[in-house]
Amino acid sequence: MISFSLAGKTALVTGANTGIGQAIAVALGGAGAHVIAAGRSSCAETVAQIASAEAAQMDFADPHAAADLLGSRQVDILVNNAGIIRRADSVDFTEADWDDVIDVNLKALFFTCQAFGKAVLARGGTGKIVNIASLLSFQGGIRVPSYTASKHGVAGLTKLLANEWAVHGINVNAIAPGYIATNNTDALRADPDRNKAILDRIPAGRWGSADDIAGAAVFLASDAAQYVHGAVLNVDGGWLAR
Repeated sequence: MISFSLAGKTALVTGANTGIGQAIAVALGGAGAHVIAAGRSSCAETVAQIASAEAAQMDFADPHAAADLLGSRQVDILVNNAGIIRRADSVDFTEADWDDVIDVNLKALFFTCQAFGKAVLARGGTGKIVNIASLLSFQGGIRVPSYTASKHGVAGLTKLLANEWAVHGINVNAIAPGYIATNNTDALRADPDRNKAILDRIPAGRWGSADDIAGAAVFLASDAAQYVHGAVLNVDGGWLAR
């Protein structure tokens, strides 16, 4: 099992204050990594659950929020989890809601990957990037136009960066979570009709938990995934297979 160990590695996890990001940060720490838990709000709760960790205040409305850290410290693993969602009918969707979501979910993700890649290439090392995509990297969804566009973009950028950087020893992959019980899905779970429709479609018969994503992230961040490049791994209870 040594190939799954992250001992001696440093991992930056964005949006690590709660939900999927918190679960991934805790799992990476459990596999031996030193974790930098970054978020717009306090990550103290996350850090308290990890043997070797620190918090970093970052607001990814600024696409270069992580550039200074990535340029000044050796980070071996980058997990781009920070993201937001806005819901409205497409005929009512505002330009502000479009821009806010695209800036955090796609623009900041690219420039964070760019800063990480520059640093790894400059030191002649290797690295792992795990982007958090979505089922809406493959499907259209309902009432979330900017989120859908951003997550399609995340899948595309994951493949593009893998094409450019695989030869340099940087693995770039993504996880596409299914319907996970987090703050982002509160509105769906609170709607009885939508909740039932979603559950009826999931072969596993339940909403996922943030912990369901964590094991996949450890795998993609580890040496066990050395020959995995440009993959978008669905962790969805079978949703896309239905």
